[in-house]
Amino acid sequence: MKILGPLLFVMALEGVMSQSKRNLKLSAKSPNRKGPPPGGDTEHAANAKEVVPAVPPQVDSAMAPQPGNPFLPQQPIQRLADDMKLLFLKNTLVTCNDGTAAGFYLREAKGSKRWLIFLEGGWFCFSKDMCDMRYKSSRRLMSSSEWSQTRKGSGILSAQADENPYWWNANVVYVPYCSSDMWSGTLAKSGPAEYAFMGSLIIQEVIKDLAPKGIKQAKIVMLAGVSAGALGVLLNIDQVAAALQEMVAESVQVRGVVDSGWFLDLKPLNPSQCVDALHCTTIDAIKNGLRLWGGILPDTCRQQFKKNDEWQCLMGDKLQPSLKTPIFLIQWLFDEEQLKLENIHLGVHLWSERQWNGIQSMGREIKSSLRDIPAVFVPACFSHVLITKSNWLQTQVKGHSVARALQCWERSLSENNKTVKAPARGCSFHLIDNCPWPQCNPTCPALHDPITGKEISIRQVLQKKDVDYHRKGS
Repeated sequence: MKILGPLLFVMALEGVMSQSKRNLKLSAKSPNRKGPPPGGDTEHAANAKEVVPAVPPQVDSAMAPQPGNPFLPQQPIQRLADDMKLLFLKNTLVTCNDGTAAGFYLREAKGSKRWLIFLEGGWFCFSKDMCDMRYKSSRRLMSSSEWSQTRKGSGILSAQADENPYWWNANVVYVPYCSSDMWSGTLAKSGPAEYAFMGSLIIQEVIKDLAPKGIKQAKIVMLAGVSAGALGVLLNIDQVAAALQEMVAESVQVRGVVDSGWFLDLKPLNPSQCVDALHCTTIDAIKNGLRLWGGILPDTCRQQFKKNDEWQCLMGDKLQPSLKTPIFLIQWLFDEEQLKLENIHLGVHLWSERQWNGIQSMGREIKSSLRDIPAVFVPACFSHVLITKSNWLQTQVKGHSVARALQCWERSLSENNKTVKAPARGCSFHLIDNCPWPQCNPTCPALHDPITGKEISIRQVLQKKDVDYHRKGS
């Protein structure tokens, strides 16, 4: 293995990263600042360039229509409250895992014809024993009994224009994840000790309950999700689009945003028999889960596979080509949660050289699978989930934040919502980092030691591992 190149690259990069982060902080304070940060490589010198477009201040008279965007309110709307309010589903037969009422949080923006429906993430359980453990440790993900009456949004869910420059004044719907089934389940609770798995049905009922709230007048509906919620978007987006097109009198454009839910059928580093929850590959877990949940898969994908192979429709590269609805994909090249499935943890265990090779192989496979997809944002970083983080504007690829890329993508979609026009100059939405190493993008989120909580550099992470990078680099 050629170790010298990576180490020298990482050592040189640290200076670039620290300088770039200082410039990002300065640019956040001075949004009109232009020009690349001093230092920095040819690809990422542009990463500190982006200026988030100025937005009107949030005043009671609200925001005027944005030039060139017919879907922003054409009449004044009231200043938005930060809080989303909890509403339970009218259909009480569609429930969380434990039989408690499912529901959603809503923040209305009177006068806006844009709706953002968000599916929460939180992995899944695939056996009775595992679901029992999940219920004890993470009851919020299986029951509504502990949900608060209100919640605030961050990132793309924020009502603050400086944090969320393009979607702050949309109607926002936050659907908590309480079905543990990747939003695919259709089974009701069958007994006191059993669980319901009704994720797909919950989404259908949310759409119905939004009809009297104004979604019938919608012009744009964005179904977004992170992690398991992102896979929920892929599985349900065409069904949601069909339901809305029947409900809405005028034409409605439905789109999907998939953040950190792009799973591939990769060869596991440590293959094992699925004898319990702790010794089961992701693929085996998904196969078992689909049977437990009564999980449904899009017909257009399922019909391509033989019986018992339909589980492949939970793999992003197999499912996405069959979708009719436009999708924007956000995926970290080195997704922390997917790495944990291979028992690779930052700052905890020693990495073997085999694991380090596995990390880089994952990055190459993910990058290859996304090359031909029109709308993507793919930073070469260790992280998981982006759009709901309050600092989501800081991470950039080729000079664009994900918010800016989303806006460019939206503008590119034709009115029939099925074809994508070429991006306008300086407004890209197919953004994949070219540099090959983890954290090579100087705008990557900082790494933190999971035990001490202190910020650590990529070089410190590598030097802790069970490969003598320091000696070979010297």
